[in-house]
Amino acid sequence: MLLALPGLGRAADAIETSNDQTRRLIQQTMKEQRIPGLQVAVVKDGRIVLCESYGWANVENRVPATAKTLFPLNSGTKPLTGVALMQLAEAGLVNLEAPVSRYLDDLPSAWQPIRVRQLLAHTSGLPDIVDQPGPVTGSTEAAMWKAVKQQPMEAPPGEKFAYNQTNYGLLAQIIVKQAKMPYERYMKERQFALADMPLTTFGDSYDLVANAATIYSRFPRRTLAPDDADRLSHWVYEMPYSLHAGGGIQTTATELANWIVALSNGRFISAASAQRMWTPEKLSSGAEGSWAAGWPVLASSPKRQVAGIGGNRAAFIVYPDEGLAVVVLTNLVGGNPERFIPQIAAFYK
Repeated sequence: MLLALPGLGRAADAIETSNDQTRRLIQQTMKEQRIPGLQVAVVKDGRIVLCESYGWANVENRVPATAKTLFPLNSGTKPLTGVALMQLAEAGLVNLEAPVSRYLDDLPSAWQPIRVRQLLAHTSGLPDIVDQPGPVTGSTEAAMWKAVKQQPMEAPPGEKFAYNQTNYGLLAQIIVKQAKMPYERYMKERQFALADMPLTTFGDSYDLVANAATIYSRFPRRTLAPDDADRLSHWVYEMPYSLHAGGGIQTTATELANWIVALSNGRFISAASAQRMWTPEKLSSGAEGSWAAGWPVLASSPKRQVAGIGGNRAAFIVYPDEGLAVVVLTNLVGGNPERFIPQIAAFYK
């Protein structure tokens, strides 16, 4: 044990050096991109080695971002839904290669042969439900679903990758039917509770979520204000209840890092299921699609990189073959942390 201590000390020193490099990069990036608030967490070899908060959760009221501030994952929710489908597959409740018509009734005939995994990988060819009038425009969620089912297919199933929220609305319905409980309850019981995520919840800009960061942008609002092209303003986004599986989670960097640790430790699914989950879905041509089962695949060889990316403001990248993951959550649309996370990751490799 004594002989091993110097090695342990060097490893600890290396981590602290990496942490200092990350802190400097985060502060520099926030200044350059004028990001109001940010959380960062780094997971290395199954443990969280850095978790910090910076800036403002709410600028106008000078509310600081803390470890308990909730940030929306938006489409970064989809990997968690991917894990849910793998859990149901392991339990024998869902066959990812089966047609969706095995689990859902009242589908248009053109939708029925689509495989479950094609929903997860955005290769279904379905029309996008977000193109339909929603509750904010005076319609209803039921009307949204009725309208999208009347639209023609965008492409034959499996022909191409096309990002689509309809896919994850249908996946939520499958989870509800096969698990016999609401999607939100399933996630809380089968994932959040297992990974020490007591603060994690669901909601959008219209929901009253305690300790939620205010979301901002600097995009022009097309007004006559002299500073219209360069002013910080509120960003309002809608995530209807039936689409929570595609973008409804609000969480912290710490709790998302806990989730990644639980995933890597096999608390959710087996290593074999994780390998299958992170394997890119093949198109009808035989080429690899851009996504696996709920996860964008940034690299499949020689070392894998899979991610969760949402709202142009939240991202996490997992490097399974290197025992590394980096989470960055911001409250600025256009912060795009997926662009600078690889720089952080490089400090720890």
